[in-house]
Amino acid sequence: MNNIQQPTVSRRNFLALGASAVLIHSFDLPFAGKAMAASAPQTVGVWVTIATNGSEIVTIYVDRQEMGQGTMTGLAQAFASEMCAKWGKVRVKMAGASPLTGISHPAPQVTAGSTGMRRSFGPMQKYGAQVREVLLQAARNRVPSTETCSIANGVVTCSDGQSFTFGQLASEAAALPLPTAPSILGGGYVGRSMRRVDIPAKINGSAVFGLDVMQPGQLFAVIKMSPVIGGKLPGSFTPRVPSGCLAAMAVGDNAVAVVANNTWSAWQGVRNLGVNWVNPANASDMDSANIDAVAADLLVNGTAAVAEPPGGSSQAALSAIASSAKRIDATYTLPYLAHACLEPLNCTVKLDESASPPTCEIWAPTQAPGVCVSVVANSVLGSPSSPWPGKVTVHPTFMGGGLGRKYETDFVVQAVRVAKALPPDLAGRPVKLMWPREEDFSHDLYRPMSVCRIKAGLSSYGVVTGWYNRVVQPSIMAAHGWPLTNNLDGTAVDGATNLGYSLGERCVDYVRHPAPVPVGFLRSVGHAINTFAVESAIDELAAKARINPYRFRLNLLTNAPAQAKVLQAAAKLSNWSSPAPAGSARGMALVTGFGSIVAIVAEVSAITTANGQEMKVNRISCAIDCGFAVNPGQVIAQMEGAIIQGISQAFWGQIRFNNGASDVRNYNKYRVVKMRETPLIDVVIVSQGSPLGGVGEPGVPAVAPALANAWAKLTGQRIRSLPMFPASSTMGEL
Repeated sequence: MNNIQQPTVSRRNFLALGASAVLIHSFDLPFAGKAMAASAPQTVGVWVTIATNGSEIVTIYVDRQEMGQGTMTGLAQAFASEMCAKWGKVRVKMAGASPLTGISHPAPQVTAGSTGMRRSFGPMQKYGAQVREVLLQAARNRVPSTETCSIANGVVTCSDGQSFTFGQLASEAAALPLPTAPSILGGGYVGRSMRRVDIPAKINGSAVFGLDVMQPGQLFAVIKMSPVIGGKLPGSFTPRVPSGCLAAMAVGDNAVAVVANNTWSAWQGVRNLGVNWVNPANASDMDSANIDAVAADLLVNGTAAVAEPPGGSSQAALSAIASSAKRIDATYTLPYLAHACLEPLNCTVKLDESASPPTCEIWAPTQAPGVCVSVVANSVLGSPSSPWPGKVTVHPTFMGGGLGRKYETDFVVQAVRVAKALPPDLAGRPVKLMWPREEDFSHDLYRPMSVCRIKAGLSSYGVVTGWYNRVVQPSIMAAHGWPLTNNLDGTAVDGATNLGYSLGERCVDYVRHPAPVPVGFLRSVGHAINTFAVESAIDELAAKARINPYRFRLNLLTNAPAQAKVLQAAAKLSNWSSPAPAGSARGMALVTGFGSIVAIVAEVSAITTANGQEMKVNRISCAIDCGFAVNPGQVIAQMEGAIIQGISQAFWGQIRFNNGASDVRNYNKYRVVKMRETPLIDVVIVSQGSPLGGVGEPGVPAVAPALANAWAKLTGQRIRSLPMFPASSTMGEL
């Protein structure tokens, strides 16, 4: 089954497809009871179809994109449970995006920030309940009014002995108005570890990722950009068409693309295309040595915006620290990181400007199809003051990794520009634009570098009396053109504020680093940066107070019982109260973010490598409170994946720049944890009745500090700068 097909359906509710009539309910558009023919197609945002050809297939369309996190399955569980559908008959597809697409909750068709389940779970429950009610009503209309009806597993059974399948009721149910406030049953498939609906296609090879898209008459294009960030094409540059290729064109002012009948020809053509790039005047501002020097100065002399307490200042915290019996003053540094998605950026576009109205169809592995529609219509083919008169439709494909990189639209914009620049004899043909891996690493929107300086004080009894944390970091919000309130980027201090710990007089402030390196959102964003500093400092305070770091944290969490319970669960899972195995040590860390709480305990030992003494991770114990686990198995899988990524980033992840040029251009210098290096990972889900929380991102932040804390316990060496083992960052044997 193709999970990425974009159906064209009636705005109303009924569509006949050969022998199969289906029930269509659109939940974001006014529901009208009268069925319409398929001659006036409209694309809607969230809907369900029920086959009436005897197959009884129920197809649920979801507005969130699948990139391996299991959202498709979880949302289908919510819908199917309330609809009372039979799970074996359920199919799930991702909804496409066009100007008519819309949904009844914030951030339409954007999958980011661990919001997929949090924002769509409730609406999907409601939508499923609405369908259940009209199916029940359709059955009641068939039997005497004195009879009652019940619904389960795709069948409505009435007290007179009659029963009706969903397919038999579909046409009649389609003509009924949706109830505005249906009752929510709860339970059903929700809370069960259902197998992910996208896995079979990914195993048998039928799943369509962006790179798999093939349209009739498709062309292939490969992009080339300056190795230096911000490098431009020379003003008079007109690219020649390489031998064996069909076309070459400038793409904006900073890239060139070559078009051919196959990938290899386009790849070879663009590789051999000589370009005398014009480097930016500020290239030296993107040199890592200069970036680090500026950060060190701003740490001391920068003008800061206070993040916590709101409207406060650092004076009270610094005064309390100065008068404390014991103090720490520690600086923690973190590098730029690349997304390094396994599937490089790509996008297929079919632009037909001869149609009336003109059309632009896009197939892309995107986290934000709705944003793509807006950007293409209003900024590429049109302008904010003069939007493009045609129709833009985005068909989201599966993603070979997203991690925030595929929230961005730069690769989609480039693909549309290539399609628009095709010569007349090629115009109107679909064209797939691909980024080589080297471009993906060299022109990422990187996770920002950061320097955090934490000063804190203790009483003679080991009570924290004051806490001051200064965060120096480039602004993701400013890089995207979003306004800062009082010069504060809230994403930059995520993980540094709202900690739950009782820290006495506290202050967290932020200084924006001016480095022009492009920055963006990478899984867990500010939480992964600041949690390393915060949780390392908490352990350093515990050592200064001579208190067990677990007990020390519990003492700080007397006003945060939810966090304390998660920490206790992780400690129990790891057997914290017993000595670590010989030659090993344990460290812990805690993070609250994305509506969830995660505690990590790392058990590590030392090994000798060609680069000296390094760390081996033997076991990770993880506890998470995500409110309610819609699919417990998938929650565990997300934690496992996040932990593996967290280890990779902590050990080896970094991007350095030489006057604006990335020192990493492929995986050979960007090492990730291999299967044989993966530790034993245990995960326990803690349920405390909290609201539904995110799962995709909160598993990353606590990994690095837990490792650093374990290493300090094992060796006495405190790691305050990431990556921990940069000398071993090459991939080595693959």
